[in-house]
Amino acid sequence: MGKDGLYRVMIVDDEMLIREGIKHYIDWEQEGFEIVAEAANGREALDLLEMARPHIILTDIVMPIMDGEELTKIVKQHHPEIEVIILSSFGDFDYVRAAFQHGAVDYILKPKLDGPVLIEVLEKTADRIQSSGKMKERPDDGQTSIGEVINKILSGYKVDLDDPEVSFLFPYKGYCLAGFKAGDGSNHALLFQELEASLKTALGNCIVFRFPEGKDAVNFLIHTEFDWNAILHSVEAVVMSLKLENGDPSSTAGEPQGGERGLYAAVGSYFTNLENLGGIQRDELDRLLNFHFYFSKLGILTPAIFEKEAPQPPEFSVDVFTAELRQRNFDAAFMSLKQHAVALTACYTMDIFEFKAFFSNTIFNMAIILGNMGFDIKGLDQAKYQYLRLIDQAQTAGEVLGLLNRFLEVVSASIELTPHASSSLNMKSIRQYIVEHYQEPLTLTDVAAHFHFNPSYLSSYFSANNDESFTEYLNKIRIEEAAKLLTAGSEPISEISARVGYSDHSYFCKVFKKLKGVSPSQYKRKYLVR
Repeated sequence: MGKDGLYRVMIVDDEMLIREGIKHYIDWEQEGFEIVAEAANGREALDLLEMARPHIILTDIVMPIMDGEELTKIVKQHHPEIEVIILSSFGDFDYVRAAFQHGAVDYILKPKLDGPVLIEVLEKTADRIQSSGKMKERPDDGQTSIGEVINKILSGYKVDLDDPEVSFLFPYKGYCLAGFKAGDGSNHALLFQELEASLKTALGNCIVFRFPEGKDAVNFLIHTEFDWNAILHSVEAVVMSLKLENGDPSSTAGEPQGGERGLYAAVGSYFTNLENLGGIQRDELDRLLNFHFYFSKLGILTPAIFEKEAPQPPEFSVDVFTAELRQRNFDAAFMSLKQHAVALTACYTMDIFEFKAFFSNTIFNMAIILGNMGFDIKGLDQAKYQYLRLIDQAQTAGEVLGLLNRFLEVVSASIELTPHASSSLNMKSIRQYIVEHYQEPLTLTDVAAHFHFNPSYLSSYFSANNDESFTEYLNKIRIEEAAKLLTAGSEPISEISARVGYSDHSYFCKVFKKLKGVSPSQYKRKYLVR
């Protein structure tokens, strides 16, 4: 328990009204608890964890940025003594079940949340903590700690930095934020512990305070008497040393390959006012770490990158690219796509989601177009989903570019093997489509749009693969069906013409006579005489 004999509780929910409601449901101190922090998502909660030192986390399950399931998993991995209570709606049970698998101790349904229910669950959790003996009372000399000061700043509270007790905790002249992201193959917990120890050793007289950022990232507040260049050099030395120890190929040259995506770092600007920690400085560091998606070959990024003018994404005509595919100008289409893709990798201010969306949408649409053209690209209709998943998981622009190139290689090889079969299959599909839709006001443009062809190309393509034009084939299908209807009953000729797709009755009669040699009425009388 805390220094006042109270269990410390952190509230995590993306809805401020919910957090405020929970705070006012009960008299917390009277019930033996105190609220030490609140956060709007899992990531904010992790930022505050070391400073708030909660015994219990009361968290929503569905939140942006980091949800309650991921938060529970990370907390229980690194702080198994902290108990987690889940807040959920009726429809969130799958998430709740996953959270229990990660170590959550209890849950409360939001629609049933009130004072008595909250007290019951909190007291049951407190009894569990007490009986398990996992949570020992932490020593506390009654004085303000570094964590408490930073916690207040990040929570938006005003801190008197001139207070002797506070200034004693921060004896050096400046501050700097450094962030690190580790590859998939790393033991993150061990790596981050080594980082913290190595930074303290490299910088000497300093205070290094750690902010967990999730399973693969960590940030440090560095408070030191050294200037920014000294901090940067220390971080560079630490990163290089750890990469060599872990056998990271990116420590020597080139981009990391395979699952080992290396250790990336960013060092923010030097600042002297600690109150800037939660806003300007934190935002700057987040931007730098995100830029590693584009600058994966650079081990450490600094604010100097902001001084460069970033290229803007070039225009790419989807219509021209699609037309090239439909007209089977594959070399030209693929070349223009590759050139545009390479250009995009240099546009480092482009939103990462937007960047990935371009590649995902292109692959998805290409698979559909080629499928409609009759190509079986080695089961491409199924394979495209694997490419989309890999693009979504990619941590660098280079990985995404490599996936596109691999996709184009598969497509090119398969096109080489099936040029004639695809043409035959595609024409069969077009004719079948006409047979199934002749009753509609069908036009060449309609069919071209359905099969992703240019109308003029479809006209030439159809004639080249048949003994008749598109219009002649459509009229033949319609007139044959009309002839059947004329001999089947007493339905008026005007209704029959409409049923087979002709909106103009006189035009129907003209086409019918051209193909059958007699008018519709003469054809009907002739059949009845028989």
